[in-house]
Amino acid sequence: MKKYLAMILSFVLCLCALPVTALAEDEYFTDEQIAYYQGLGLQGTTVNVYNWGEYISDGSEGSMDVVGEFERLTGANVNYTNFESNENMYSKLAGGGASYDVIVPSDYMIERLIDEDMLLPLDYGNIPNMKYIDEQFQYLFYDPDQLYTVPFNVGTTILIYNTTMVDEEPDSWDILWDEQYRGKVLMFNNSRDAFAIAQAMLDQDFNSTVEQDWVEAAELLAEQKDKTNPVYVMDEIFNLMESGEYALAIYYAGDYLLMVENNEDLGYCFPKEGINYFYDAFCVPTCASNKKGGEAFINFMHEPQVAFENSEYIYYRSPNIMVENNEDSSLYESDVIYPSEELKSQFFKNLPQNIIELENNLWTQVKSGNLSADSQQQDRKIYIECAVVAGVIAVVVVTKFISNVKKKKEQDLSDLYK
Repeated sequence: MKKYLAMILSFVLCLCALPVTALAEDEYFTDEQIAYYQGLGLQGTTVNVYNWGEYISDGSEGSMDVVGEFERLTGANVNYTNFESNENMYSKLAGGGASYDVIVPSDYMIERLIDEDMLLPLDYGNIPNMKYIDEQFQYLFYDPDQLYTVPFNVGTTILIYNTTMVDEEPDSWDILWDEQYRGKVLMFNNSRDAFAIAQAMLDQDFNSTVEQDWVEAAELLAEQKDKTNPVYVMDEIFNLMESGEYALAIYYAGDYLLMVENNEDLGYCFPKEGINYFYDAFCVPTCASNKKGGEAFINFMHEPQVAFENSEYIYYRSPNIMVENNEDSSLYESDVIYPSEELKSQFFKNLPQNIIELENNLWTQVKSGNLSADSQQQDRKIYIECAVVAGVIAVVVVTKFISNVKKKKEQDLSDLYK
């Protein structure tokens, strides 16, 4: 009997010595996955991630805390910060003084970063989950040799409207210029997306290198400012449209699905003039101090469980085939994410420096109102008023001058006859 008791006690002691993960099944990951990330040697290191706002599952409402799970498996600390636009992200990188191990730029910005030698080639040996990326999303125009990127999400722009404030079902961007919605329009607060709306209406190439095209697009945006006085926003759009304060907005298709969950009065359309189709991808910038950690984070984001949970949280199309083919996905066959009809669309590409500078200058003028007809009329009024005042002053000066000359002549004649 004592022999059996000793054997049982020994077995219990062995069980107690085993890791908890060997006794209980992990909520998300297999033992093999756990061992892989624990074996990377990232314990105690920091991984700096710079991503769009509202673009990762964060543990709220029962979702996976993606950053927390990565930290749990690797033992690394993640310093996670957000940006609102590609241009903001670029300015931060170009300004120096910042160190990021993972960034998530869009297609055209990736081209620019590659052209300016601001990205490091990836070691895909550290990213085995590249095997899950659908082939149609590899070797794309922004990274034709597949050296610098791993696709993250795919999306389009979309027109959002409040059905309680907009009677008709819009099919065109021109509703954003309708004066009856003055003060009730939300517009992109980034130049590239905003210009694309005007360019679509003018049937222009989104990547035009003709300066006059950009001037005409800017004039159309200035006309919009005169007619509807739009509010320029980015992630603030969620609260503003969900609250029902605004009639019309432009944003990204995946975000519309999040908004409509909180306000069922919101409708959408893909305007007939055309939309922007875009890719966002993971990259490692040259300022990285923990490239291995960055590549581990990129790989982790495409673990099937992580990619699925993230897609369920942010509602963007994933290039991960394990997500796209999952019939349990909330987005499976969604008309918003997978439109049934062929949409008129264009990609953004990197622009020449002179066009970038022109775009930035014109955008500043549009937002400040310097290009608007109202502003020009006010300038003309001020000019006319100044001209009138200057004319009056000139008349007074000339009159006084003539008077002084006349008096001097009279004085000279008087002196002559004395």
